[in-house]
Amino acid sequence: MTRQSPPTRLMLVTPPVADADAMAFKLMQAQAGGDIAAILLRLTDGDERSRIERVKRLAGPVQAANVALVVEGSALVAARGGADGVHLTGGPEAVAEARSSLKGERIIGAGGLRARHDAMDIGEAGVDYVMFGDPRPDGSLPPLAAVIERAGWWAEIFETPCVAYAPDAESVPALVETGAEFIALGDWAFAEGQDIRALVAQANEAISACASRKAGK
Repeated sequence: MTRQSPPTRLMLVTPPVADADAMAFKLMQAQAGGDIAAILLRLTDGDERSRIERVKRLAGPVQAANVALVVEGSALVAARGGADGVHLTGGPEAVAEARSSLKGERIIGAGGLRARHDAMDIGEAGVDYVMFGDPRPDGSLPPLAAVIERAGWWAEIFETPCVAYAPDAESVPALVETGAEFIALGDWAFAEGQDIRALVAQANEAISACASRKAGK
């Protein structure tokens, strides 16, 4: 018996943020394009205090729009900045450490999963979502076909939600078809010259079209 799939929603993955005010404006534009479930906030390097201050600056307006703010890399920065959770790429040990410090009060997500057994191991560690297709440490991306296969496999079998990372706007419809609970629009959506509001609207249209097709079957 196939489990009932929840509607797919969007996640935005920011480029590394140094200027929180500039990013707040960009996120306001994005939210005008339609439904967004979460923002994965990446931060440029800096001292702990400045990183926490950047999270605090963004947490208020993001959460006021009923959008979750998840911070990449540091459970401490996420918690002290008032974010909703942390996104990790360090494996089960990093998840265990974050769970101990966050005490179940915030979201813990995981990416950097290159093989099926990595995903299963991290799922067993108790994360709230897994991400497939995100950039490798060198910035390269896995083939879209591999991401579609992996997201479809996970969504079919496992209860833990998955995020399918879209390398561009054209890939969104195919990733929605996998049944992934979330589609991530990466830092390409924030690039100079991109209309992020239109990209969010277009992605939500693809999600609606897929849901309509499935409802009609």
